[in-house]
Formats: sequence, structure tokens, C-alpha cells
Amino acid sequence: MSESDAPAVLMEGVRKNYGSTQALAGLDLTVAAGTVHGLLGPNGAGKTTAVRILTTLLRPDAGRAEVLGLDVARSAAALRGRIGLTGQYAAVDERLTGLENLEMFGRLYRLPARRARARAMELLERFDLADAARRMSGTYSGGMRRRLDLAASLIIAPPMLFLDEPTTGLDPRGRIGMWEVIGDLVRDGTTVLLTTQYLEEADQLADQISVIDGGRVIAEGTADELKARIGGHQLDIEVARGGDLTAAAGVLAGVGTGEVTVDEQSRRLSVPVPGASVLAEVVRGLDAAGVALVDVALHRPSLDDVFLSLTGRASGAAAHDGGGAASDTPPAQGGGSEPQDLVTT
Repeated sequence: MSESDAPAVLMEGVRKNYGSTQALAGLDLTVAAGTVHGLLGPNGAGKTTAVRILTTLLRPDAGRAEVLGLDVARSAAALRGRIGLTGQYAAVDERLTGLENLEMFGRLYRLPARRARARAMELLERFDLADAARRMSGTYSGGMRRRLDLAASLIIAPPMLFLDEPTTGLDPRGRIGMWEVIGDLVRDGTTVLLTTQYLEEADQLADQISVIDGGRVIAEGTADELKARIGGHQLDIEVARGGDLTAAAGVLAGVGTGEVTVDEQSRRLSVPVPGASVLAEVVRGLDAAGVALVDVALHRPSLDDVFLSLTGRASGAAAHDGGGAASDTPPAQGGGSEPQDLVTT
């Protein structure tokens, strides 16, 4: 394999436990250089743990992990100067101005003072923050703070950038703006590993997608390849009574091309089907079984459908890795973690 063909990220059989909790169960992952690779999974799937291992903030318990050809454990110090990380929450000092925040990160990366200021001003212009450069960042809107956070991760123009749910908390306009910035970075040669629960984000940005659950990859491919796995159309119904779910599932199983997914709380059922021709058959079957319908819909599969089919759960974009009981990474780590002196944002 030539150097140009070498993957930017390689994980083989990586395992990580927190006490009795298994976060990664032999994770295998390859990210091609110069691409956006989406890492999708429900809460607790292991996404944030994987990112923390790849950015040298945690040591794996077993397996091999390399970034840009450097082992994350043996070459951690060298690697830290070549990567950027934006976490789930904007890590800016609200008591400093936007310019001071970026200058501080430049100095932490050991840039000379003059170069740190020049780079800070360049990034403020690039992220449309120049007019607010001398305002306290505590006065910034959520979208401005997120852009400042991403700018800080680019202070050394790293060839590898890790984005852990970078659009968390942004409104749709802010999210689209962040997508444009990420696209520009990749066109300039940066490789991006993106974790997200916004499935339209992965659909929009990612060249390749890996779906992880239970600490291992359960599916991967392009967005179109993943959608093709669950059939030509998706049939969704909502029944009026929870007691009818079993009967409705039986009817759908008779026409579907895959597993019937049942959400008891919303009384909704979904199944991949070969086409629109089955709709009349389903309605007749439900009527014969005495199942009262609230809603029925037929549509082409989306990444949300893929996610639900693969994991048995909705994407849960309103919840996030790294916070509360659902997180795959406890907020306070015990022994075994790498000293957290990586400049991260």
C-alpha cells in the first residue's frame, strides 16, 4: 500500500471497558484520507469512546488504533500536534473575546505570538466572526460559539479533524452553515471523522458511513448502499389501540421483505416492502383482523429507516453521547486514561 493509499484512521479489534461496562467490543474502522466518514449509532453505542481513543484522550484496553500512521498509544505526543477535535459542547472561555480564545489555543500549540494572532484573525474572517472578534465570547449566540469552537480546532490546520456531534444545539440555519464549512475543509484536503445522530447530516456530508451498536460496527457503506439494504419502499402505520400491535405486526410480516419494527409507545409499525402494490393488501388484511388505523404512509427509505432497521431504535438526536446515563463514556474517568493535555475544543 502506497503512502497516498494509507487510511487516515485504522482501528482493529479495539476494546474499552469502564469497570463492568463494555463500551467498545472489538471495533474495526477504516477511514480513507481526504474524505468525510460518518460514525452513526444510538446513545451508548461507543461513538464518543472511539473518538477519545483516536484523539489520545483514552487508552484502548486491547486492539490496534492508528491515526495518520501513528499509533495512538505509543506516539500520542507526536499525534496531538497533527489532529483537531471539536467535542459535543463548545469549549470556549466566556471571559475572553473571540480573538483571545483563538490566540490562547495558538499559544498552547506553541505558535509564536505573532503567528498565533495572525492565524486567529484569519480564522475569524473565515468563520464570519471578524466583527465580533473583540466581544466577550459569553455574549455570542449558540451558532457563533460553535463556529468559534471549530475555528479553535483548526488553529494549526490539522490534516485530521474529529467532529463529535458538531452541530449539537444549532438551529437548522446554523447546522447548514456548519455543513458548508466542513465541506470547504475537505475540499482543502482535511480528513474528517464525524459522529452524529442527525441522520440527514450524514446523508449530506459523509462519503462513507459506519453504523455502530454495542461497541462494534454492524453495517457500513455509502448512504445509498445502506438504504438499499432495506428494500425499495418503507411502509409505516399507526394503530389506534396498543392491543392491536401484535395482529398488525402479523399482517405486515406477510407482505414485508424484512423485519417488522414495532414502537409500542407511539403504536407505530414499520416494514420494508417491495413497492406500492402491497398497500391495498395491507389495508384489507388489517381490516379483516379488526385493526383500526390512525395513519398509513408509504415512502422510499431514508437513513432514519436504515438506523431503525439496523439498531431497532430511533436515532435519538435529541439526546447525545457523553451526557447522562445513556452516554458510552462516563463523565469522570478512573485509571487508565491518557493524561488530558491534548488541546481540544
